[in-house]
Amino acid sequence: MRSFVYAGMATARGFATLAVTLAGLLLVTFVVGRVMPIDPVVAAVGDKASPETYAKAREALGLDQPVWVQFGRYIKGVAHGDLGQSSLSSRPVSEDIARVFPATVELSTLGILIGILAGLPLGVYAAHRRNRWPDQIIRSVSLLGYSTPVFWLGLIGLLIFYAQLGWSGGPGRIDTAYRYSIDEWSGLMLVDTLRSGDWDAFRSALSHIALPALLLGYFSLAYIARMTRGFMIEELGKEYVTTARIKGASEADVLWRHALPNVLVPVITVIALAYAQLLEGTVLTETVFAWPGLGLYITNSLFSADMPAVLGGTLVVGVCFVLLNKISEILYPLLDPRTRNR
Repeated sequence: MRSFVYAGMATARGFATLAVTLAGLLLVTFVVGRVMPIDPVVAAVGDKASPETYAKAREALGLDQPVWVQFGRYIKGVAHGDLGQSSLSSRPVSEDIARVFPATVELSTLGILIGILAGLPLGVYAAHRRNRWPDQIIRSVSLLGYSTPVFWLGLIGLLIFYAQLGWSGGPGRIDTAYRYSIDEWSGLMLVDTLRSGDWDAFRSALSHIALPALLLGYFSLAYIARMTRGFMIEELGKEYVTTARIKGASEADVLWRHALPNVLVPVITVIALAYAQLLEGTVLTETVFAWPGLGLYITNSLFSADMPAVLGGTLVVGVCFVLLNKISEILYPLLDPRTRNR
C-alpha cells in the first residue's frame, strides 16, 4: 500500500514540475515578446498608418491593457490553441505551425534515427578500443561533426551531391512535378507518397530528404557517440565487468549484455536532448535546403517582424524540449529497474 502512495506522490510531483516548467516557458516567451525592439502594431498596420488607425490596432491587440492582463489573456489564448495571427500570412499562427511542423518532425526524426543507429555502436566500440586508432578516428569524426557549422556542411553537400554529382534531389521536399499531385494526408512526405502508391513521387521525396537528414544524422551521431563512449568507459571499469570477464564471458556479451544496459538511462537522456536540438536547430538546415518546416517559418517570420509567428514557433520548440525530457523520465524505470523507487 505504501508503495502505491509513494508512486502516486511521485506522479503528482512529476505533473506539478511539468506544469511549473510550462508556466515558466509561457512567462519567458511573453517577456521576450514584450522586450523585443519591434512594435507589433506597426508590423500589423504599417509605419504609414494614421494615429487613429494605430490606436485602434493597439486596442484590438490588447496592448493598451496592463501587462498582467495581457499575460492572462496570453495564457488563456495558448490554453485554447490560440497563438495569435500572423501578419505575414494573415492566418492564425496555430494553423501555420500545424502546416509546417510535420516537415520538421519528418526531417528531425530521420536524422535522429541515423544518429542512434550509427552513434550508439560507434560509441560502444570506441570505449572498447579506448586510446587505440579506432577510438582516435571515431573521436575525430565526432569532434568534426560537433564543431563544424551545419550551414557550411549543407552548402558543401549541395555543391557536391546536387550540383556536381546529381545524387541529391536538391532544395525542397519533392520535385515540382509531384508537388500538387500528392494528397498531404499526414504532412509527412515519405508517408504520404507511400500512401498514394506513387513510387516515382516517393523516390523523389526520398532523394530530397536524404542529404539534409544525413547532415542532421551526422550532427546527432557526433553527440551520441561521444557521450556513449564516456558512459561506457566508466561502466567498463566497474567490478561486475571484471567478474564477468573472469567467468569467461565473451567481450561482445560484456559490452552489449552487461555494460550497455546499465548506461541506457543516461543514453536515453542524451538521445532526447539530441532530438530536441534537431527540432530546434533545423533553422539553418531548413534555410539552406529551402525545407518548408518550422525553422524556415520562424526565420522568415523574424525577417518580416512577425512576432506572433516567431513567439508561437519558439513556444512549440520549448514545449517539445519539455515533453521529450518528460518522456525520457517515463522510460527510465522501463530500462533500469533500479530507478523505479527513486
